[in-house]
Amino acid sequence: MNTIQLIGRLTDHPKLEETKTGKHVCKLRLAVQRRGGKDAGAIFVDVVAWNKLAEITDKHLEKGRRVSVTGRLEHDVWKNDKDQTRQRHYVVADDIAFLDPRKNGVEVEADEPEAEPAAA
Repeated sequence: MNTIQLIGRLTDHPKLEETKTGKHVCKLRLAVQRRGGKDAGAIFVDVVAWNKLAEITDKHLEKGRRVSVTGRLEHDVWKNDKDQTRQRHYVVADDIAFLDPRKNGVEVEADEPEAEPAAA
């Protein structure tokens, strides 16, 4: 089973892009604390969200926000312009949840946006 769950803080604002086929993709990076507290350091993990989750992630998240990401681990291998083999692991997000300080610590699911206020 390929399932991963991480809790960490965003190292920068998510970057929303559109593919040639019109799909939205949002790239973000998490700093996940190692066991042993702050003195143990952090692991930096690249995360990719697609489609509606990508749009919501870009709209609601910012640098420093603490989030929980559930998804699957992926692996890419490619050759660079110097014909060197490069590889990386990253997480494809199925769900992103975050704590919204404006909601007094209540968890808000990123894939379930709140209704827009009615026009006056």
